[in-house]
Amino acid sequence: MSKENSLLLKNVRCLDSKHRNGLSELCDVAVVNGYIDEIRADISEVSFAEVFDVKGNLLAPGLVNAHFHSSVNHMKGFLPSLPLEIFMLYECPELDILKPTPREAYLRTMLGCIEMIRTGTTSVQDDCFFVPHPSTELIDSVASAYKDSGMRVRLALDQQELSELEKLPFLAEILPEDAKTRLSQKAAFSGDQVLEMYQHLIEKWHGAENGRIKAAVSCSAPQRVTPKYFASLEELSQKYDLPFYVHMLETKLQRVFGVECLNNRSLVEYTNDLGLISDRMNIIHAIWVTDDDLQIIAKNNATIAHNPISNLRLGSGIMKWREIHDLGINVCLGVDECIADDSINMWNVMKIASIVHNITENNYDKWPKVEEVFQAGTYGGGLAMREKNLGQVRVGAPADLLIINLENYPFVPLNNITRQLVSCELGSSVLTTIIAGKVVAKDGVITTVDEVALLAEIKELFSWKNAKLTQAAESVRDIIPHYRKMYDRSMAYNIGFERKLS
Repeated sequence: MSKENSLLLKNVRCLDSKHRNGLSELCDVAVVNGYIDEIRADISEVSFAEVFDVKGNLLAPGLVNAHFHSSVNHMKGFLPSLPLEIFMLYECPELDILKPTPREAYLRTMLGCIEMIRTGTTSVQDDCFFVPHPSTELIDSVASAYKDSGMRVRLALDQQELSELEKLPFLAEILPEDAKTRLSQKAAFSGDQVLEMYQHLIEKWHGAENGRIKAAVSCSAPQRVTPKYFASLEELSQKYDLPFYVHMLETKLQRVFGVECLNNRSLVEYTNDLGLISDRMNIIHAIWVTDDDLQIIAKNNATIAHNPISNLRLGSGIMKWREIHDLGINVCLGVDECIADDSINMWNVMKIASIVHNITENNYDKWPKVEEVFQAGTYGGGLAMREKNLGQVRVGAPADLLIINLENYPFVPLNNITRQLVSCELGSSVLTTIIAGKVVAKDGVITTVDEVALLAEIKELFSWKNAKLTQAAESVRDIIPHYRKMYDRSMAYNIGFERKLS
């Protein structure tokens, strides 16, 4: 009699650095109730509900998109490359015309899920923002898309509290009075109201689908919220053991903000002074950090979420890869968002992460190793998500797995499997995607949803929405010159170090 919720993968090869080309000998992998139960040769097929012959192809851990904003999945290609602070004016203005219907929120989330599953991303940390603010219906729509698609997710509500004048340097003295009045308005939705939405998220969705869907918390960034709300989110994070997403020192302007507005403290130092850095915190970007900042992060066992394509697309700078790794800080990788990458493909992210740092260091012994990059894209993401053994192929690990075609172009001829995974693969070799022990894509076909019908609906709906996005972009045209002055002034500011090549 077969075990329910069981899957046997026959004749697989796994990653093994001790063997030729980095591949193990043929073996079988048993999955029971969503977890890897056994790995050895010749496991009997008798007691399994489903059996796959992998035919000597690679069984790899699923990729983890460890930093993501699903809210703009429908905006790929909409914006040119711009500095973050100007980019965000177009990305998320608090305008009612941009408020999505629940169906829109579901479909735009599903669009990202389909792309991730097809290309081998099995888990995602969605730092989801809502324009103009979250509601229980919109939260349910986003979570339902993850439920229906089969993705593993940590879902947070990324909402800001403070006004533009409070979270950016120089702006109060640059803006004319009418614009200053307009931009001195705090967010319409208070921190207390967002905390009510978190209670809904946690009570309804945290631990749903046998733990495949879980909550996280996000403050967006320390300079965008009050210390009181920041501390309330930390209390939630601690109470439920939730990852805490915080953007820090993504741009030079944010470093200047610390000098000008935080008594010459960095955002890392400011957050540490509040007592809010912990091993649950995902510090996102961490480009304009100093050695002192990194010591604080390392001491508190926080994670750094690296988004190399977004960092290049927005001209933010290049992170200190080797220094971070040498301090033992866990690093995970993320797409960031569809309009800061224009795809949701973690293979691209790994490839760029493996090479962009080479141009910042003459000592090539310090360049990223492909093994480090692949770990950041898998197991490092699992650590960030606080999911034990996620991102590994080992007994006891969640069965989030990829079957990768070793006869496809990226692996012919096969010289070094890890190097070719990081440097050659783009997702086209993913034959099968398995999440929590369930096959969610096979032979290029999503098995959990009707992909063709969904894509047709998405195409029709968001072609109509494009006019509203253009209208929203027009609404900020008058303040762009003032933001440009703020940006230029910050770029000319001497902070004593550089993270760009200019």
